[in-house]
Amino acid sequence: MKQRLLFLGPPGAGKGTQAQLLAESQGLLHLSTGDLLRAEVQVGSELGRQAEAVMARGELVSDELVLAIVRSRLQQCSGGWLLDGFPRNLSQAEALDALLLELGQPIELVVLMELDDALLIQRLLSRGRSDDNEGVIRHRLTVYREQTTPLISHYRDLGLLQAVEAAGTVEEIAARITTLTKA
Repeated sequence: MKQRLLFLGPPGAGKGTQAQLLAESQGLLHLSTGDLLRAEVQVGSELGRQAEAVMARGELVSDELVLAIVRSRLQQCSGGWLLDGFPRNLSQAEALDALLLELGQPIELVVLMELDDALLIQRLLSRGRSDDNEGVIRHRLTVYREQTTPLISHYRDLGLLQAVEAAGTVEEIAARITTLTKA
C-alpha cells in the first residue's frame, strides 16, 4: 500500500471526502492545508500567528508559510500521509518536492480525481452555499485548470499520476482509489 499520497482534482470532485475516508481507513495523516492553517491559528503557534495576521488582512498565506506548516507536520509524522489541497501550482510542487526529498519522504502516488464539468457544477450548486452560483463555479473551474494543468503534467512526467473517475457513490469512488493505492 502506498503511504505518501497527494490528491488533485477540481472543486467539487470530492477530494476532501475521499482523502478523509482513505486517511481514516489506512491510518494516514490527512494534511489539508486549510485545516492545517486553522489548527496552527487555534493552538497559537508562531506559524499560526503569522498565518492569522495574513488572513486577517484578507490576503493569501504565502507558499513559504504553508510549506513551513507542512514541514512541521511531516517532521512529526512517523507513518504515511495524504496531502489534500497543496500544492496548487507548479512552483508550490517544486518547493514541496525539494522539502520531501530533504525529509526522505517522497510522494508515492498522485491521485487525480476527474469529473465532467456538468457533474461538478451540479454537485457544487447542490451544496447550497451562497457563493456557489454557476458563473462563479465556472470561473473557479477555469482558474483550477490554468493553475493545475502544469501540475498534472509535472506529476505525470514523474510517473506518479493516476487518474480516477470521481463519478458514482462515495463508496464506489473510494474503492477505485483504494485499488490505485494497492497497485
